[in-house]
Amino acid sequence: MTLGISGRSAENITLEAVRSGDIRPEDIRIHPDTLVQQAEVARAHANPQLAANLLRAAELTRLDDHRVLEIYEALRPNRSTSAQLLAITDELVAQGAVLTAELVREALEIYEQRSLLA
Repeated sequence: MTLGISGRSAENITLEAVRSGDIRPEDIRIHPDTLVQQAEVARAHANPQLAANLLRAAELTRLDDHRVLEIYEALRPNRSTSAQLLAITDELVAQGAVLTAELVREALEIYEQRSLLA
């Protein structure tokens, strides 16, 4: 069984390998295909919300971790302007994260309605 995006086998992920520094972050980082497969299972078990979250997570694996945290911070109420959130949606679409961009657009609409923009 392959575990991370590096293609390393799960059998090779051992405590000894971690202690020796042989395990890199990409060895244990989930592969986007795994998240897509999990989304299919969630959908098959009548859990469309979980499936949608897993598909967005698969998209976000393409982004740098630091950038994901920046976007998360930008989505907190009263942290971003409309223009800033629109720029994030454009960036996400350009990187193939269309479902995540939709979520940011939905947040923008709600923030506008509730006066939660910076």
